[in-house]
Amino acid sequence: MNRKYPVDYNILISVLVLVSIGVVMVFSASSANAYYQYHDSFYFLKRQLLWAIIGFFAMTFMMNFDYHNLKKLSSILLILSIILLIVLLLPGIGSTRYNSTRWIEIGGFTLQPSEIAKYAIILFFAKYFDKNPNYAKSFKKGVLPVLFIAGIFFLLIMKQPNFSTAGTIFIISIIILFVAGAKLSFMATLFGLGGSAALIVVTTVKYIRQRVFTFLNPWQDIKGHGYQIVQSLYALGSGGLFGVGLGRSRQKFMYLPMPQNDFIFSIIGEELGLIGTASILLLFLYLIIRGLRVAAKAPDVFGCLTATGIIGIIGVQTLINVAVVTSSMPATGVSLPFISYGGTSTVFMMAAMGILLNISRYANMDRS
Repeated sequence: MNRKYPVDYNILISVLVLVSIGVVMVFSASSANAYYQYHDSFYFLKRQLLWAIIGFFAMTFMMNFDYHNLKKLSSILLILSIILLIVLLLPGIGSTRYNSTRWIEIGGFTLQPSEIAKYAIILFFAKYFDKNPNYAKSFKKGVLPVLFIAGIFFLLIMKQPNFSTAGTIFIISIIILFVAGAKLSFMATLFGLGGSAALIVVTTVKYIRQRVFTFLNPWQDIKGHGYQIVQSLYALGSGGLFGVGLGRSRQKFMYLPMPQNDFIFSIIGEELGLIGTASILLLFLYLIIRGLRVAAKAPDVFGCLTATGIIGIIGVQTLINVAVVTSSMPATGVSLPFISYGGTSTVFMMAAMGILLNISRYANMDRS
């Protein structure tokens, strides 16, 4: 058994700060919408606070749960996530919102199977390459299994439809394959295949094609398809350097749709300004760097690839979310980690950080 060290408290504190910012900003962004919909300004705050508390206990549990034991659960979790994604698509099972079927309602709460799938695929690939380290250098035994399994998840999640999560899972799978030791020629082939697949999706899927056209010129249809991104830019532009002040956003008053979700960064920009948004992005960057250090110092391949996948999700989702709200890429529904409103996402992401913290206990690294 490897020697145990203290957890990386820098990661722990960073996560707690981000979650705290999230709870505050969810309330600030959602109060007007919550009162209009539910006659309770605290509706979203109470639910997000509950999920944050559950997430904290999940993170604490996983922080003290030997990550090596996750190898035994990886295959079960992968199969379970596939079953849930299939069940979700059965008539009468999935809950449809905003023209997308992504949730299963259980006793008044909702479960988003795609959130489970993200971490299931990370653990499975980490175990696969830990057991067979040389497979990553083989196209047949390394690349093809990754493409096949990631492809299954991609197709199931696209049926919801949820292109952003499907794409995120595919990107994370490729990152894990690269870190596991895949040849650069393989990676070039995969990028080519990925680019071709993206082009096919854009040209054949109507709603994605429309989002691309809207991204190219959102001002052409400011009352229709371009409305949300235009309102997001108004919010960011109004914030200036220091923001209009916490709780004083104007765009949250029924201008920016569902501001507590994927576009919460716009409200942060309006209320806290460039200083506030830059500070949060620097905190994310610090968390990612610390997470990559844990991955680099992990005592085994399983720990390294698991840590890489977890921190990869944080990095990819943050990058996509910020790019969308600043109109740097076509609009797509990716939440801002730890900050956007969402129960399943918050709990599973905090549990994943608990796994990362547990890996840090076995990593011989500088904790200053």
